[in-house]
Amino acid sequence: MTQLRSGSHVVFKIHLHIVFVTKYRREVLTQPMIDTMKPVLERVLSANQSILTEFNGEPDHVHLLIDLHPDNNISDLVASLKSASSRVIRQEFKEEIDKVYWGKAKLWHDSKCIVSCGGSPLETVKEYIQNQSGGRPGR
Repeated sequence: MTQLRSGSHVVFKIHLHIVFVTKYRREVLTQPMIDTMKPVLERVLSANQSILTEFNGEPDHVHLLIDLHPDNNISDLVASLKSASSRVIRQEFKEEIDKVYWGKAKLWHDSKCIVSCGGSPLETVKEYIQNQSGGRPGR
């Protein structure tokens, strides 16, 4: 069972399953891109007193399981996660990304899926994320 976290004047246990989908659902993500993205997401979340519990993806989307601190505005946090990950991926994998997206097209679609994990055991959500196939074959 997951332990309660505490902060100044708060005790909490908030877990969110978040899915980011690539723009136009293009199958652009590779395993190296997904691997590069993880520490970026961890840094953003750490700066917001939150924790990346699980992370993985497939060629056209990624899944995040987040232990959220209640001081966060979820929309603002998601915007920061998308912005930071897109910036790093577009810089480090410019050649690959430019084959699929041109100009200043965004990596992520504007929409997002955010699901509270209160109704499903966290181990089930973790196992689902761990069983994602990874990026498309290649580098």
